Amino acid sequence: MGSSRSEMESHLLNTPVLANKSQERMVVALVHHAQRLARRHWRQLVWLSGDAEQCQSIAQALWQVHAWSAPLWVGDEHLSPRKARTRLGAEHQLVVLDTHGTGFDPEALGALSGTLTAGGLLVLLTPQPWGKSPDPDYVRFADHPWHWSELSCHYLARLVRHLQAAPQIVRWRADQALYLPRLPVCKAGETASGDSDCLTSDQAYAVKQLVGLKRRRPLVITADRGRGKSAALGIACARLLTRKAQRVVLTAPRLSAVESVFERVAALCPDGRRTAPGQFVLAQGSELIFLPPDVLTEQITAQQQGGDGSYLMVDEAAAIPAALLGQWLAAFPRIAFATTVHGYEGSGRGFALRFRATLDRLTPQWKALTLNAPIRWRSGDPLEALVNQLLLLKAPLPSAQTDGGAVAAKVIDRARLAHQDAMLEKLFGLLVQSHYRTSPNDLRQLLDGPGTQLRMIEQAGEPQAVLVTREEGGFEPALADLVARGERRPQGHLLAQSLATHVGSREALTARWRRVVRIATHPERRRQGLGQTLLDEDMAAAKQQGVALYGATFGAEASLLRFWLALGFTPVRLGMTRETSTGEFAVMVAKALTSEGEAVLGDLRERFQMALPALLAFELKALPAEVLVVLLAQMPSMPLSDRECQDIEDVATAHRDPALARPALQALARVASHRALTEPQQQAHQQLSAWAFQNIALANAHNDAMKALRLAVNSLIEVK
Repeated sequence: MGSSRSEMESHLLNTPVLANKSQERMVVALVHHAQRLARRHWRQLVWLSGDAEQCQSIAQALWQVHAWSAPLWVGDEHLSPRKARTRLGAEHQLVVLDTHGTGFDPEALGALSGTLTAGGLLVLLTPQPWGKSPDPDYVRFADHPWHWSELSCHYLARLVRHLQAAPQIVRWRADQALYLPRLPVCKAGETASGDSDCLTSDQAYAVKQLVGLKRRRPLVITADRGRGKSAALGIACARLLTRKAQRVVLTAPRLSAVESVFERVAALCPDGRRTAPGQFVLAQGSELIFLPPDVLTEQITAQQQGGDGSYLMVDEAAAIPAALLGQWLAAFPRIAFATTVHGYEGSGRGFALRFRATLDRLTPQWKALTLNAPIRWRSGDPLEALVNQLLLLKAPLPSAQTDGGAVAAKVIDRARLAHQDAMLEKLFGLLVQSHYRTSPNDLRQLLDGPGTQLRMIEQAGEPQAVLVTREEGGFEPALADLVARGERRPQGHLLAQSLATHVGSREALTARWRRVVRIATHPERRRQGLGQTLLDEDMAAAKQQGVALYGATFGAEASLLRFWLALGFTPVRLGMTRETSTGEFAVMVAKALTSEGEAVLGDLRERFQMALPALLAFELKALPAEVLVVLLAQMPSMPLSDRECQDIEDVATAHRDPALARPALQALARVASHRALTEPQQQAHQQLSAWAFQNIALANAHNDAMKALRLAVNSLIEVK
């Protein structure tokens, strides 16, 4: 739990007073500085460094000397930095982030900075010196057998350099004098919104567009943090439910991300009530319901959601794969996608780039809208600019180089990269735009993660493609056996440990792996072989270094799966449930680099092929048909027997019950997966495969379903 003011004041009764009157005067001066910030509607970071006891005494004196609104202390004995995200949607005028003991959590800084209101101070307590060695928070990515104290600290050193050079922060060494920067001239404030429920004209316009959503004309809202995006969704939902909609469906990667939407609806509809964490019902019976992405997708597939008159609001859409958004787009005639442009919620820029093609194809009359004016603070806010810089929340996309010059990949020295600010920003910007989930912690992992390697294609000083990999496996046989038995779970080694734990392969954990963490290509340079060049060169280097297997794990989307299979990779495991945040099944693929790797991969391939049919009938019954047919092509191809051919003929042209010929129809689906099919045949193949392996009916009515199935079988007879 967070520290309330009364709890904190009680704690302060047992703490020492400040060392001298000079420190007391400096605390008062800092409060006066906060009041000047309040007049400008700005916030600022206070970097308080030194001995833990001294820093905490000063911060506690600051806490007591002024009537701060909802002050919050994050650190040992108070709110854990790892729970900082639970404060999203809250408002604080003073936040103390104490890194003594816990270490520095980039996620906490990113999340808490967004909760600070105008005139607020974010007080960062750090040791002195700081950034010369890893801190305890590094334990989160210290993969076995590393101890966190053995890791590099390029990330922290970079952070300290930027804090030392930043002009608009308050610096205070606990044993020295306070430094207060001169505040620049403030720009003019935001004009009145013209809407009593909205705080800016941006927000009022967004609400108007949301309430007036048109059929097949989706709205895409992008905004930096603190622009009132979620509040606009809440205001619009309240008005829709009051005036025209019986139900509005709301989805996001997690319920906590839309808590402010529910709070806004509750404030505007006092006669309604929250009947469940994800449901609000108005007095007249209309309702706002939250469905996680995986549940929403399943209900759409079962035709329980969507259809005429239905509304869907998608918040933090950048954290959801574009393929999933496309399915929702087809199901709901009125739909809005809202996303944060950068930061821990996902990359709005990457979302726009990836999703634009889907929008143009399915709903070419879609509309884009951007919220620019901040709600809790005013433009020019020093804290927002600093946090963006420290966490690279607005890392730029590099320029595309299309001169057709020679392409070569090179390994990046991470110690040098940490000092090359411009290159680091561009490289991270490239990674952010290509992936639906990027967090401030990823930058630290990139610079200091053990066994992490970066390989990049650069032209004219601009990164065009980048590959991030991590070393895995190499466990002792005894430990590998304990992992496979579920009795141990050392940190890290995602792919190798999963194959040992869920597949039972001890050898997968004793062998050495290199796993692809991220691979990104500039949007304007895709389909030019840059990604394949990076992978080919890195696999060759890994083989020379004695790595036995090369692997990757990703959401099971058909085109992405085909990309990896075309490079010679083999599927070795499928997750049995959809990822809650993405709505996709995770798939793992591998490629052998050595004879040891061939033996391990042969066993994994055999296990996967044996398990797949049974899993499809039960745990993987919801696996999309377009993914299923790609996986069937990895199964052994066996010619059809005369008896199977007769059974298939009887289903297609006579009245044979397809259920009694299911083995023959499964065999037909496997054979067809190895043939070149026309577009109609591809559709028939997906339908047959879904029915034969997952018992998915092709229509609601039994007679219609049987007719459609016989037509699908008939169209595939010639390929047998």
